[in-house]
Amino acid sequence: MNRAIIGFHQDSEGHWVADLDCGHAQHTRHQPPQSERPWVLSEAGRSQRLGSPLDCLRCDRRELPAGFVAYSRTPDFDAASTPAALRSRHDTKPGVWARIHVLAGQLRYRTHAPFHDETLLGAGDVGVVLPEVEHEVEPLGEVSFHVEFYRRGDSG
Repeated sequence: MNRAIIGFHQDSEGHWVADLDCGHAQHTRHQPPQSERPWVLSEAGRSQRLGSPLDCLRCDRRELPAGFVAYSRTPDFDAASTPAALRSRHDTKPGVWARIHVLAGQLRYRTHAPFHDETLLGAGDVGVVLPEVEHEVEPLGEVSFHVEFYRRGDSG
């Protein structure tokens, strides 16, 4: 999944790492012939890449970024109390991740572009919601679940 580069930092060995808007970081080494990224060697080159897309494999694996903390939680919902907004296509704000915790029953969790998949979540299962990826849920009979929201730990 492509994510925008929002900054750069160097790791402990002096290699350049791109900071992505999803909260993940990815090395952007210039090591010919494996990777050709001469632009990473200069400040001007890195500055020109701000806002550019970079494929984030951690988003593809739906990994919550390190250092993200829970900051809000919905009440427990059942089939009757699930808000219409959750049942229809919606997304989270930039930089906001979520986890859908199913406590009992089953919930259908659909994600749209770029994933286009559907998962049945049962009691004890957790569905991961990526920032800005449209998704929706559908209660399947009697169900109980809540949603927990995450952001960078230094967001206040």
